Amino acid sequence: MGRFKNVLKKIMVGVGTVLSMLIVVLATILCFSIRWMFDTWSNLSMDELVYHLTAPLDGTNESMIMEYLNVCIVPTVLMLLMVAIVFSALRQRKGYFIVMGVVIAVSLAVSAHTVHAAWNQLDAGNYVKAQGSYSTFIDDYYVNPAEVSIEFPEQKRNLIYIFLESMETTYADNENGGAFEENVIPELVVLAQENEDFSGESSRLNGGYAMTGATWTMGAMFSHTSGIPLSILIDGNNMDTQDSFFAGAITLGDILEQAGYSQTLLIGSDATFGGRRLYFTEHGNYDVVDYNYAIETGMIPEDYRVWWGYEDQKLFEFAKEKVEELASQDTPFNLTMLTVDTHFEDGYLCELCPDTYGDNQYANVMACSSQQVSEFVKWIQQQEFYENTTIILVGDHTTMDSDFCEDIDDGYIRRVYTSFINSAVEVEVDTERNYTTFDNFPTTLAALGVEIEGNRLGLGTNLFSGTQTLTERFGIEYVEEEIGKKSELMEKMADLNENAEELLVREGKIPTASMYVEAYEHDTGALPVTVADIENIQDRIQTVMLAVWTNVDQSDLQWIQMENREDGSYYARINVPSFGYKVGEYNIHAYVVDEGGNQYKVGEIIGIVD
Repeated sequence: MGRFKNVLKKIMVGVGTVLSMLIVVLATILCFSIRWMFDTWSNLSMDELVYHLTAPLDGTNESMIMEYLNVCIVPTVLMLLMVAIVFSALRQRKGYFIVMGVVIAVSLAVSAHTVHAAWNQLDAGNYVKAQGSYSTFIDDYYVNPAEVSIEFPEQKRNLIYIFLESMETTYADNENGGAFEENVIPELVVLAQENEDFSGESSRLNGGYAMTGATWTMGAMFSHTSGIPLSILIDGNNMDTQDSFFAGAITLGDILEQAGYSQTLLIGSDATFGGRRLYFTEHGNYDVVDYNYAIETGMIPEDYRVWWGYEDQKLFEFAKEKVEELASQDTPFNLTMLTVDTHFEDGYLCELCPDTYGDNQYANVMACSSQQVSEFVKWIQQQEFYENTTIILVGDHTTMDSDFCEDIDDGYIRRVYTSFINSAVEVEVDTERNYTTFDNFPTTLAALGVEIEGNRLGLGTNLFSGTQTLTERFGIEYVEEEIGKKSELMEKMADLNENAEELLVREGKIPTASMYVEAYEHDTGALPVTVADIENIQDRIQTVMLAVWTNVDQSDLQWIQMENREDGSYYARINVPSFGYKVGEYNIHAYVVDEGGNQYKVGEIIGIVD
């Protein structure tokens, strides 16, 4: 009996030790991750958090990943080592179970306190409540462009629409409506003051609110040009998994295409990310000139990559060439651009950037962007086509940089930068407007001289008119609350395919694997095949099968069960003699079968027998 008790005690000690250390690791990662999260994204909302947690890592700046590893994983490893040392020193002493209990209790208490604080700071309760309820606000106040009269002037104006990454009015000084003592975007301030930002007679900058569903780049680009939020049942940056991008919505691109415009999207990153390529090609048939296009056409060297693709200095050089090309055509044009150097964290410091602000890199990058945008606008204004061209400068959303705005006054309201240059119309009411980025949709058309019946499109209002915006009518808090809820109209327009294969793969709902075929072995008559890196089904695999055939009609189809190897891969040798030593291509498909008998295709490849 005594021997049994000793064995039982050892088992309990072992299990307790492993459990304690596992809880310590999870608690430490959780606490440091939450702290890093709030340090990295200032003014973080639950909407943004869901986006960041579900967005794919493709295209993410590697420095951010390294920062997370340093800030969160390294301390976790150190904590694990410290606890292991303490446990090792106390393991043979009395009270060891008490120590384990204390460690578990403290870890759980700290985790609970951290999660509770984060829950309250993010107002997660109201977010969850909103996600589970429907509102008719969008359904009631959405104006379908197909149902109102939209009339272009006889001579159509060109449009140059520049999304300025993370640019907000905050960066100006207090005197000019910003939140800083020193103005880090002086040129952009002048452009807004000398043109139109809907601030009325005031010289203080005014801009639009970035609402729920418009606080990241793809959401912002969609909202600016459609008048509705990108609030959908899947992560906004997973729109590239869809066959269509809000097929039921009529957007700025659709309207301009119907009016005969030539349209181009010029960006220095991969346009596929987040569904940007899908959106702009489906809604307006834009020619996409992105980072990949620049590589393929020799605009930049094949191995060139900085920051998120290529820097804004090159973007503006390419833009000059592109706009001259577009202006030489017989049709009006829309050139839409997106800058990237001012992306968080701290931006990209190019050779043009000043060191005016010392070690404050983000301020220097903002100042550099301000200068480059201003110089580009001045260049356009010197061209013959400028007389009939409207330029729109807008921040896509407020910054996600962790600390640049941490010291601003709590009462300061952050808005995206806005400037309408060389508009075809003047404002009817010269008073400061309260508006969102949804209002840019009809306002852009109005700036081109387009007459809009009722002065409203989507959830937006033509700011050149005297018509009230929705936020002027209902208040910003009410509108924000209502559009954060589900909408039957939005779901109908989005027409999402939640069973899209790529989306299911990203969400870990269907298995994936890597597949390799080796050279044909003439001496043995075998064609070796390996299936490895199987994910999303590892613990439920019953068997892995190969389907092999050479005839087009699959009349010689053979099924081959693969051998499970110790490293988790599966291996099979296709018996070529059983196919009559047929030379040429062998079609090979791999299928994983789970414990319930469900079959999933995880790969296909061609083997060659010569």
